Amino acid sequence: MNVVVIGIGLIGGSFAKDVKQLFPEAHIIGIDKSDSHLDEALELNLIDEKGDYGVLALADVVYVSIPVNALVHELPKILDVVGDETVVMDAGSTKRLICESVAEHPKRRNYMACHPIAGTEFSGPSAAINGLYEGKTNIICEVEKTAFKLQEKALDIFQKMQMRIRYMNPEAHDKHIAYVSHLSHISSFMLGKTVIEKEKNERDIFDMAGSGFESTVRLAKSSPDMWTPIFEQNRDNVVETLEEYIQNLENFKQLLLDQDYDKVYTEMSDTNKIKQILKGIPLTKNRT
Repeated sequence: MNVVVIGIGLIGGSFAKDVKQLFPEAHIIGIDKSDSHLDEALELNLIDEKGDYGVLALADVVYVSIPVNALVHELPKILDVVGDETVVMDAGSTKRLICESVAEHPKRRNYMACHPIAGTEFSGPSAAINGLYEGKTNIICEVEKTAFKLQEKALDIFQKMQMRIRYMNPEAHDKHIAYVSHLSHISSFMLGKTVIEKEKNERDIFDMAGSGFESTVRLAKSSPDMWTPIFEQNRDNVVETLEEYIQNLENFKQLLLDQDYDKVYTEMSDTNKIKQILKGIPLTKNRT
């Protein structure tokens, strides 16, 4: 099995790690705009060799894990040169614009629009970990537009990785993911910004930071190169979620100003049910 991974960072590198473990006969070729990433991926044994788009015609599987703004432009070029039996999958955190970019492509049947809900705050080839995808949800959009034989090929890989599959249309995906992923990243970035600005005047503030702060601000370590295009492509949905979030913050601030601590308690108590909602979500394993 010839597997080409385009974008050898956390997501692409972790995919390569799992493929190597689950399919020992697989030959993995890496493509990345960064030569240093490719050299690092070779050193870490994530890939077997470097390549370019010229190898795509002989690929059985192509996995594309690059920023979504690049994905919109590169995906049609990738489909232009893949073979008829090649399945092309992506890991983009937005789906509507990406799907629209290849809607009329003559090889649309070769593309499976995916979004694995997996990752950490780290980036680059060294961030790749074994089992990143295990137990995680993989959202697949417009599956009916992918050739059935190629669906089977992709789903076999996901099944062996022990992923959970959900099917959704691109518009619903982008709306829902704005709440459960994109908003949490903005919250983390802005919390980090607030504390950094305050720290200019209060040098001891980080000495007082505990595990609560660390876990809440963890996502602020994520790559701006990846997240700026995501916010751009999903702007309308992200703005809608921000408006609701800001309104909740304003309401909570008003409760404090009104000294209505019974209502403060109720607000937090009502939100505690999130524990049950999140109970089934597997934690990401330690980096290996």
